[in-house]
Amino acid sequence: MNQEINQQFPNTYQQILRATKASGFDMASDVLTCSLLRTLASSKPGSTFLELGTGTGLSTSWILDGMDASSTLTSIDNDEKFLSIAKDFLGNDTRANIILTDGGDWIKKNKHKKFNYIFADTWNGKYLLLDEVIDMLNPGGLYIIDDMLPQLNWPDGHQEKAIKLIADLESRNDLQITKQVWASGIVIGVKKTTN
Repeated sequence: MNQEINQQFPNTYQQILRATKASGFDMASDVLTCSLLRTLASSKPGSTFLELGTGTGLSTSWILDGMDASSTLTSIDNDEKFLSIAKDFLGNDTRANIILTDGGDWIKKNKHKKFNYIFADTWNGKYLLLDEVIDMLNPGGLYIIDDMLPQLNWPDGHQEKAIKLIADLESRNDLQITKQVWASGIVIGVKKTTN
C-alpha cells in the first residue's frame, strides 16, 4: 500500500521537492514524518516554533502549513546552498524566520528563548546541546526528532549514538516521551510542568 496516498501536500512542497532533487540533497524528512509535523503544529495555535536543520525546507513547508496565522517559526541551517531553496520558496511567509548560521552558536546565543514546538533534525539539539534545547521548551511544549531507525546514509558508529540518545531521553525527568517504530523512527517528547 502506498503510504503517501491521499496526502494533501503544502502548496510549495512539490516545487521544493523538485529543487531538492536537482540540488542533490538526500537527507530530507519523509512524507509520513512531515505529515505528522503538520498535524502536531496544528495543535499549537499562537505558538513559537523552532526547527533545527532546515535543509531545503521540505519539512519546513509542512510545519508552516500546520501553523496558524499568529504563530512564528525560526528555522536554522548552516548550509547556504540548501537553505537558499527554502528561502526561495518560503521566504515570503512572514511567520518564518529562516536563518543561515551554525546551530551550536545559535543555540548558545539564544538559549534564553522559549518555544512551544521544537523539531530537531540536525546534530545540534539532538546529539549535541540536548540539555540546552530541552531547556528552551515551554511546559507542554513538543520536542520532536526523526531518523531514529537505522538509515542507509548513517555513517559507521551512528547507530550507537542513536541508541545512546534514546537512552538519554528515556532517563530524563522533564520529558514524557513516545517512541514510534514508524516512518524513519520518530520520538515525540512533551515538556513536563514542574510541580
